[in-house]
Amino acid sequence: MSIRTIAAGTAAILAMSAHAAQAQSNSEQLSEVVVTANRTAEPLSATGSAISVVSGETIATSNPGSLVDALRSVPGIDISENGGPGGTANVRMRGANTGQTLVMIDGIRVNDPTAASGDFEFAMFAPSAIDRIEVLRGPQSALYGSDAMGGVVNIITKKGTGPAQFNVRTEAGSYGTVVTQGSMVGSQGPWSYAFTAGGQHSNGFSRYGYRIPAIEAKYPNLERDGFDRVGGSGRIGYDAGEGIRLEAGTVQSFTRAAYDPGSGTYPDTGSSTDRLLQTIYGRVGIDSFGGVLTHNITVSNTHTERSFSEVSYPFYIPRPPGATARVLDYWGDSLGAEYQATLKLGAFGSLIYGAKTQSETAQTFTTSILPTLGQMTPTLSKQQDTNSIFALWSVPIGERLSVTLGGRVDDVVNVARFETWRATAAYNIFETGTKLRASAGTGAKAPTLFQLYSQANGTPTLSPETSFGYDAGIDQSLFNGRVLLSVTGFANDFSNLINFVSYTPTACALGQTGGCYNNVARAETSGLEVSANIDVLPGLVKFNAAYTYLHAVDMTTGLILARRPQNLARFALTITPNDRWLIEPRITTVSKRYNNANEIGVIDAYTRVDIYSEYKLDSNWKVFARGENILNERYQEVLNFGTTGPALYAGFNATW
Repeated sequence: MSIRTIAAGTAAILAMSAHAAQAQSNSEQLSEVVVTANRTAEPLSATGSAISVVSGETIATSNPGSLVDALRSVPGIDISENGGPGGTANVRMRGANTGQTLVMIDGIRVNDPTAASGDFEFAMFAPSAIDRIEVLRGPQSALYGSDAMGGVVNIITKKGTGPAQFNVRTEAGSYGTVVTQGSMVGSQGPWSYAFTAGGQHSNGFSRYGYRIPAIEAKYPNLERDGFDRVGGSGRIGYDAGEGIRLEAGTVQSFTRAAYDPGSGTYPDTGSSTDRLLQTIYGRVGIDSFGGVLTHNITVSNTHTERSFSEVSYPFYIPRPPGATARVLDYWGDSLGAEYQATLKLGAFGSLIYGAKTQSETAQTFTTSILPTLGQMTPTLSKQQDTNSIFALWSVPIGERLSVTLGGRVDDVVNVARFETWRATAAYNIFETGTKLRASAGTGAKAPTLFQLYSQANGTPTLSPETSFGYDAGIDQSLFNGRVLLSVTGFANDFSNLINFVSYTPTACALGQTGGCYNNVARAETSGLEVSANIDVLPGLVKFNAAYTYLHAVDMTTGLILARRPQNLARFALTITPNDRWLIEPRITTVSKRYNNANEIGVIDAYTRVDIYSEYKLDSNWKVFARGENILNERYQEVLNFGTTGPALYAGFNATW
């Protein structure tokens, strides 16, 4: 499907909507407030960007132990896990690379400075802290700087309001899985508070080869690869009066998981990894001139640790000849301070402007265990500072049109400086419940510390990756809000992409015989995102759907980019026989894709069916059960890595 076809299809939908029968606009949808689209709270009706909200209810009913499973319901996102929960998860937005999506927790950047591509490891996070997730699609570097080329995932933690409320949720089931989560939220006078904690254990299954007949026949002793995770969060707010607000928050999460290399003489080994994520922030908001000018100052620090105990032999061979084992450690820190002001301009809208400074450090080490025990040897110790200024002007034109125009300058000290921009427009036709929207902008991503300074493969002269993207869409409410449709066509052009290349005297420095990083690639992605929420039988049956068509091409070779399915869809039917009972079957279908570049390694298409059901015993207690892959589909997300078989989980939820 070409860009021209997408544009024509979108135009046809717009024309149909213009002649649709009059329907009242859905007030709940229009009044829903988001904070990520324009760096401030605003109703969806004024937002020209493509943004989706994953509610706490969706998170709770999908898989309470998995952050990425909640994201699967968002159009434009593709996810692949290396062997099920607890393993490495790759999240791609609109076909962008994994490191080209910025991930934030309560507006705090959490991408890992030690990762080769600078991405966020979603397996590090305990989802018990999440209140909602806002997913902003398209290039957003003008708002948030480096990494926001494909979009932004903003994880918003629970915040206290009203009388104290307590919640406990527990489930257990297949693969020796047990999950328990708890929270306490509320407010008292000027104080608000929210505390959460959770733990999870799973015996798991072999990440390599599980339920793949050819591999299980060759390696009959595949081991289980389980994981454990504990984590929690705290968020405290204080309204000091006279327009002064204080807030502090923290998120802590620790995960220990077994993993398999998936290659080599023994692709199934007893390797394991520890992952630690710690974020902490303090924020002060001050209103001045009667609220005309608002100041916000945020200071934050994110700390990550990843430790890999890497062995070259399977668990059932104690110590074969030539065996090797080592520990790889990665320590990352990101310290930031940001000032943001919002100036209300009356009929001329509002102006958001500010500045940010961020210091990232990466330290990596290797320690030999076998054949001989060695010392912990540093392999990388570098720091990178980025100073930024930004501004965003939002202006209403009449009662129907909202326009934004923003820009940003990021100066990565001793590396590069880049400028980005973004413009959006939203036009509401209230009589027909229609919102037309469009956005365009540029993105940029600074080279990571690993790409620049890795002893074996780094290239200190790398330039930032860049992109240009645009989208246009329609959000349509019909039949008194019983039908909500959203359609978006998009396109992105990625340039100067950093790839790992094989050694040649012209591509790499002398001595880099194993290869190096270079700005050598260009890619284009385009597609269509569709979502639908239909109240089929009010009070009884609802239908939800999310569909993505993606065309992602390596412009150097003309071939499809790795692990980008052309078609991806998710459907759910919510049935409520009465006000206490809910039944929700779900279908996920993914088309064929390629595991590696140059269209190598075909991963077959699949369709998976899940089901969730809950029953409210009273206003405080409910019991629930969910089944995963209930029709026993054999499928893979990463070539030769296993996925769940039919699995059943059940538990209870108590609120008081």
